[in-house]
Amino acid sequence: MSEQQDDIAASEPVVEGQNSFYHICFREKGQEVTASSELHDLKAHEVVMVKTDHGPEPALIVSRASSCQDCGCKRVAPHLILRRGNFDETSRYKNMDAWEAAALQSCKVLIKQHQLNMRLIKVERYFNGSKIVFYFTANNRIDFRDLVKDLVLEFHTRVEMRQVGVRHETRMIGGLGSCGRELCCSVFMDAFDSVSIKMAKEQDLPLNPTKISGICNRLLCCLTYEYSTYRRERKGMPKPGKRIKIGEEIYQVRRQNPLQQTLQVINSQGEGHLLTSEQWQDCEIVKAEATRAEANDKDQGQKEKK
Repeated sequence: MSEQQDDIAASEPVVEGQNSFYHICFREKGQEVTASSELHDLKAHEVVMVKTDHGPEPALIVSRASSCQDCGCKRVAPHLILRRGNFDETSRYKNMDAWEAAALQSCKVLIKQHQLNMRLIKVERYFNGSKIVFYFTANNRIDFRDLVKDLVLEFHTRVEMRQVGVRHETRMIGGLGSCGRELCCSVFMDAFDSVSIKMAKEQDLPLNPTKISGICNRLLCCLTYEYSTYRRERKGMPKPGKRIKIGEEIYQVRRQNPLQQTLQVINSQGEGHLLTSEQWQDCEIVKAEATRAEANDKDQGQKEKK
């Protein structure tokens, strides 16, 4: 896939004065992000130095990103590639994963010694060595002051213990979703949006927790993707339970199909019908008072017959 993207990007003309865009990852098999650069000849698997809040960090070029020259807007990227990494930086970058894995095991030993009820997930070390961040989960607040002191003595640098939730834990570990693809949070999501059961109801999804929950045991993040579309398409459609009048016939709405803009209805004889948008577009909503009056007239007619 990356080779195909490189071929596509390589065939595109380089516009003077414009940056090139690349997919990069700060750790091998980590989340891919987009970065811009004044360098137009970077290749896959090259190590580059990227600007961050805490100084330059090394990253690996995954592939070139396709341009969007036809959109008429200036493209921006969340990261900026400063330059290629030199031999020393490349060597240190290749050893970072092994160093962080060793630090993870060392911290787990100290956690066991201090008998702390916490689960260590990941270790992240700044490239300049100024700080090490330990990510963990716990059910309650943890007093890890003594643990931090021991970690500082062992690594001789600043140490931060950062508690995260189960969704962030899943994002860091990664995996496959029920759709068979990589987890959205691990691949491209920058932040977690609020997800509610109302979103599943709006999209007529089964309210079975096993069907609408991810491997983090929280509601699926993808429930937010089409929620606004369903809300927009439902606007103007008669709601289920409403009675509508088309010509001389009155129907009761049983279900909406917002994407097809159709209504499942039943008539006064109990027969089911599927109405297209052209059929129900100019329908008249029968008010409750009119419905009760119609029912009273029907009952009165039956009594007169008797």
